[in-house]
Amino acid sequence: MYGGDEVSAIVIDVGSHSCKAGYAGDDTPKSVFPSVVGSIEQTGDTDEAKPEKEADSAPDPKNGSKPVDVDKAKTKRKYFVGQELEFRRDHMELIPPMKDGTVTDWDVLDNIWNHAFRSRLLINPEEHPMLIAEPSTNSGQQREKAAELMFEKYKVPALFLAKNAVLTSFASGRATSLVVDSGGGSTVVSAVHDGYVLQKSVTTSPIGGEFLTDCMMKSLESKGVVIRPRYSFKKKEVSPGDYKVVELDFPNTTDSYRLYCMRAIASDIKESVCRVPDTPFDEVAYANVPTTSYELPDGQTIEVGADRFKIPDILFNPYLSQTIPGVDGFGDSTSIRGLPRMVLDSVNRCDVDIRKELLSSILLSGGSSSILQLKERLEKEVMEASPQNARVKVLASGNSVERRFSVWIGGSILASLGSFQQMWFSKAEYEEHGVSYIQRKCP
Repeated sequence: MYGGDEVSAIVIDVGSHSCKAGYAGDDTPKSVFPSVVGSIEQTGDTDEAKPEKEADSAPDPKNGSKPVDVDKAKTKRKYFVGQELEFRRDHMELIPPMKDGTVTDWDVLDNIWNHAFRSRLLINPEEHPMLIAEPSTNSGQQREKAAELMFEKYKVPALFLAKNAVLTSFASGRATSLVVDSGGGSTVVSAVHDGYVLQKSVTTSPIGGEFLTDCMMKSLESKGVVIRPRYSFKKKEVSPGDYKVVELDFPNTTDSYRLYCMRAIASDIKESVCRVPDTPFDEVAYANVPTTSYELPDGQTIEVGADRFKIPDILFNPYLSQTIPGVDGFGDSTSIRGLPRMVLDSVNRCDVDIRKELLSSILLSGGSSSILQLKERLEKEVMEASPQNARVKVLASGNSVERRFSVWIGGSILASLGSFQQMWFSKAEYEEHGVSYIQRKCP
């Protein structure tokens, strides 16, 4: 057992869109930054590259070492995290740490953790227990890898891995609920019963905020709107109060960085104008809907019409994404279900006795759940498809901050509970039982 009561635990939640980190017991995370890392390969012996990065990419034979590691010895990489991404750099590639909710690049994740501890929270990880939020779909191998990195590299005194859905459930003060977590990279529906995820109930879909943003971008492009990234122009004052946009040319900017900047703008358009339609989207009915104007960073004003309703409706009817030119549909869109279908599938995989309770507490969390009218529409559609006697209630926190950070807030509540202190997986236990013991300590 770990008895460190006088130092506060650190709660960290790395999502596919942003990383949230802060102290247990706080209302909101102290630091939120994009969970993506810029990397520039440096050949030859430059002193700039940090040598510590080589150390953790080498001793990892069992995670299926990719042949990339061979190149890493020759080319040193310089990494940029957080606010350093706001500046354009030549040849800087952006690498996300996860794909579809699972970690694909541990080196990148390690840099994100490092940045959170040392540059944002300004703490020494050796002095604080860590509560790490993990996706409900995480495999045993992934958890062991995370635990190993935390104990071996950061030398944390104690660790706990908690499932996203459980933390969301705690954040709203419930032990049993059906959590609909719609984040940046994917949407996951999982049933939580008495504080444990029912693994058989977990249903996932690759449609998340980033996919909707891409649809928004492609849809605007097909209408001839040019989204200029922020770095590609500057405004020049021609006469007082009158500005002219001057194009700047940076031939060495990588495609991934250009896309990242354009996505940031498209994402803001989506957040500003989109709302879920009350009934399934229909091209004809929404053809003459009044448009909303939005001013792009370079000063041009665009009018967004039917897309305001069409883009969010992709969450409910994934096949709509096929009607947008340029969006690479999922190989087989019939297998990808809309939200109401996922909710019902998840409930039906659970025990008969708890289905009623699950339907009456469906929790919304994640950034994409803040789209206007999502809660009402989901409640309506689930109600229509569920048995007559079931009470369907979709709960969502009133403010979008709590919805976005519900996983982190749940972690903050959990790690600051007195009764939780005996649950930590301590360094002593790690040294005694080995890394696989995490499967027993953190269900």
